[in-house]
Parts: sequence; C-alpha cells; structure tokens
Amino acid sequence: MSAGLVALAVLPFAAFAGLALPAWLGVGWSERVVSGVVTGAFAASTGVALAVAPFGRVTAALAWYPSGARLRLLLDGLALPFAVLVPLLLTLVVVLSRRYLHAEPGYLRFHLLLALFGGGAQLVVVAGSLDTLVVGWELAGLASCLLIAFFHERRQPVAHALRAFAVYRACDVGLVGVLLWAHHGPGTAFTAAGGLAPPGGASALVGLGLLWAAVGKGALVPLGGWLPRAMEGPTPSSALCYGAVSITLGPYLLLRATAGWPPAAVVSAATVLLGLATAAHATLVGRVQTDAKTGLAYAAMAQVGLVVAEIGAGLTALAVWHLLAHAALRSAQLLRAPSLLHDHQHREAAHGAALPPTGAYLDRLVPAGVRRWAYRHALERGHLDALLRDLWDPVAGALRRRDAAGDRRHRARRRPAAGAAGAPRAVAE
Repeated sequence: MSAGLVALAVLPFAAFAGLALPAWLGVGWSERVVSGVVTGAFAASTGVALAVAPFGRVTAALAWYPSGARLRLLLDGLALPFAVLVPLLLTLVVVLSRRYLHAEPGYLRFHLLLALFGGGAQLVVVAGSLDTLVVGWELAGLASCLLIAFFHERRQPVAHALRAFAVYRACDVGLVGVLLWAHHGPGTAFTAAGGLAPPGGASALVGLGLLWAAVGKGALVPLGGWLPRAMEGPTPSSALCYGAVSITLGPYLLLRATAGWPPAAVVSAATVLLGLATAAHATLVGRVQTDAKTGLAYAAMAQVGLVVAEIGAGLTALAVWHLLAHAALRSAQLLRAPSLLHDHQHREAAHGAALPPTGAYLDRLVPAGVRRWAYRHALERGHLDALLRDLWDPVAGALRRRDAAGDRRHRARRRPAAGAAGAPRAVAE
C-alpha cells in the first residue's frame, strides 16, 4: 500500500505538471480538459485514500535529492480523515469553478494554482517527517497567496495577497527554527506515535515555535487580519483556501508535531489563551460585517480559535472532529454564498419588507454602555491593524533606509575612478 500512499501525494502535482508544461510550450487547453484533469486528479486522490484506509498505518519513503535524505510519507489515524476530506472538497470546488469561472481569462491559471495548493495541502497531511511537511506547507502558502491575487489587474487583491504573504513569512520563522532544531537534535522523522521525538528540555521553545507557525496559517490574533482580506479571490478559492483547508493547516500542525509528547505547561496555557482570544475577537468583529464572505471568514476564524484552545487543553480527539466538521460546513456555506444572497432577496420581496436582523436578543443582554464600546471595537476590528501598522512602520522604514544606503555604496564601488579605464572623459569641443 506504499504505492497508494505515494499516488495520494503525487496525483495533484501530476495534474499540475501535465497541464503547465504543455501550456508553457504553447499548447492551448480547452476549459473542459483543464477542469477534467484537475477534477480527475482530486477524485482519484479521494478514491486512493479510501482504498488505503483499511490497511491502517501506512508509510513510504522516497529518495529525492543526492544527499541521502528521503521524502517520508505517513498515513495514520490522524492523517486519514484529512487525506479524504481535502481532495473531496477540492473536487467539489473544481466542479463549481467550471461554470463560475467560465470564459474567465485566468481559467487555466486558477486551476493550476488549485492543483498546486491541493498538492501542498495533501503533502502536509500525509507528511512522515518535518522536512516533507515544510515542503507542502510552503507550496500551499505560495499557491493560496497567488489565488488571493488572482484578479491582479486590480490593486486591492495584490495588496491583500502581499499582506497574507508577509504574515506567512513572518510566522514561518517559528517552523524553520523547529526544523533546524530537529536536524541538529532528535531528527525530523515522525515517531511511531506520529509526531516529533520528545524535545526534552527544549519542549517550551519547540512548542512556542510551532504555535507561532500556526498563528499565521490559522489566522489567530493578532495576525488574523489577512483572512477577511483574502476574500478578494474568487469564491471557489475562498471556500477552499480560507474557509476550509488553509486555515486548518495551522491546528493540524499542532496536532501532528506534538503527537506523543505533552507540550510544556507554558505552551499549553499560551495555546488556550490565544485560541480563546481569537474566538472572542472574531465573534465580536464578525457581528458587524455587512457582506457574507467576510462574515463567514470571521466565523471560520472563531471556530479555528476554539479548535486551538481545545488542542491546548489536551482535547485532541474533540479538536480533530471539530476541525473536520468545521471544514465541511464552512466550505458548503462559502460555496453557497452567492445563491444565498439571491435567496435572501427573494425572501425580502415575498415578505414585502427587509427581514429583521437575527441575534438581537443577545444585544439586549449586554448593558448599553458596554454595547456601544463593543460596537466601536468591532468596527475597528479590535484596532489590531492599527497596532500592527504602528509596530511595523518603524521597522519597515529602517529596512528601507538600510537598503537605500546599501544601494548607494554598491553604486559607489562600481563607479570607475577618475582616469581609470571606462571612466567618463571630457570631450574637447
């Protein structure tokens, strides 16, 4: 069954290469062929995952560069449900995209990025070592940022994609730090328990590094502001990348890497507090959003915050089922969002007036003074964007000044001295 596990990881990349290389050589693909190839790859991945499931724990190792390191794959009780759910959701998204993006100039590009993202996410799920997980992690992050900037002819999607990319890069420092520690310590291969080897005295630092990496992908406070902005991308990719799969990779990293050893008490406490703070912030801010996709983005952020809190509290089985149920439900909600708006307008027309807002009874439970403060806090999104801007602007300014000074020194070194060969000479008139 090792061959089936390899196929599970390779099929999305095969679809990407099979479409991208001929297109690069000038072959024009029809929309039917493009969607058919990508749909077939994800549907086959789902079927392979279901076929391998009865065999229990399955491992595979492939040599992938001359140093002797191996691309390790692992399918166990934790990875299996995600290995089925991820390609299944991707299959549904591609089926929807056939009509949603019909005649769109970037039809091929969208499906190539979808295949690349799906391959990266699937590689994270079935990774048998931290090396393999990091490869999939980076591919999924890159593809999701490019999907945010899909409508690149507009300035706003590109700016939001760069914001998400910056958050990913900043938070991936924690994952790279853990990877370096593992290479110089117990090794990067996952143990029989399914996670990294117990870090011993470095438990606190390793746990905090993993938590920091999960903050970026999982859209946890204070860096979760990229998630609602990511809805600038097409609705199918929003449903897949940010409502269902991409933000679940953060909690999945915590579940996978810490399987078999309890994190330090300070890490568990920080995980619970960060998750609860994210859930409270997203719930409050989500109540004042005026569009469906942004409201669903904050709803997803709130649920992922609860999942992270469950992981920190040691409720890993509950966290897994919560994560799976949320991914399925949120995908369905986001995919149906355009039709929901249409149905809402029909209901208002039949009612003859605007439908009353829901949840008003919750507002009446809060004192008026607190309600006004909470409303302003929610409108400003907790002032987190302003806080991050105030913290980042001085750093960015210092980096720009240092970069400009380096450019000046470089130009000065390349300028020929007076009288040297190549130096400018005065021309007699």
